[in-house]
Amino acid sequence: MTPQRGLILECILEQTQHLSPEEIYDKVRKRDSSVGQATVYRTLKLLAEAGIIESLDFADGVARYEVAWGKEHHDHLICEACGKNIEIMDPMIEKRQETIAEEHGFKLSHHKMYLYGLCPDCRGKR
Repeated sequence: MTPQRGLILECILEQTQHLSPEEIYDKVRKRDSSVGQATVYRTLKLLAEAGIIESLDFADGVARYEVAWGKEHHDHLICEACGKNIEIMDPMIEKRQETIAEEHGFKLSHHKMYLYGLCPDCRGKR
């Protein structure tokens, strides 16, 4: 763990929202202008491989990251108009996913579920 990697991880741990690599890079650069963009990208890859952070795909062409280590599994509701996302935890959905996997002979190791639609604010604008 280099000081630069530590700073990158610290910047991620301080956030409550899902950040793109560019947003993480901007936050890191405000604290240490010597950290390069390639260092941020390499560190994100290492942290994801280690299971500390998780890459998210909200179907808008931008990877985002959130802390995975020590957090309970959750899924996401994503507004296709404004990009708002809501983390959801539903034991019934989780159990149903496990049952479906078992019915098809699968033993789940992990999964991600994204539910896309329009949030109440965007539905009100249409």
